[in-house]
Amino acid sequence: MAADWTWARRAWEKWTGKHVGSSGMPVKAALLLNYDPTGPSRLLPIVAEQEGTKFTAVDLQPFIDFFRRNNLQMEFFSIGPNLYLVTSIHNHWFCARCVNSEKPEGEGVIIMQIGAYLLVSMYDGSLCSASQAMVAVDQFAWHFNRRTH
Repeated sequence: MAADWTWARRAWEKWTGKHVGSSGMPVKAALLLNYDPTGPSRLLPIVAEQEGTKFTAVDLQPFIDFFRRNNLQMEFFSIGPNLYLVTSIHNHWFCARCVNSEKPEGEGVIIMQIGAYLLVSMYDGSLCSASQAMVAVDQFAWHFNRRTH
């Protein structure tokens, strides 16, 4: 398992270097959360990796609670100070828009479950930005799944 995590960390670093950052990158911030849906609910998720943001497991607990309830279309959720509304649900991922953004172009997030991990990718902008962020997220998932599963 350690060898797999070493490879996964290198894949994360390579991906974030190409796709995550503030200017000109499709994703402004990303988190990789160690999430085991079969584990006891009292266990907090572990932030395995993050880029462009600084969250702790305690900061992310409201989001994890929302994710576990699986009421994606019925509730808002928060990540840090941002409040999100789910706009699109797919097989193992969903998109949401920030409803309290102060940015005129808006903000969004793509959440993808990859095995025992949740990839949280935040982006600025609307439809075009969301499409670019989804391509970046999909590339990471493909590389991650190829080696770890």
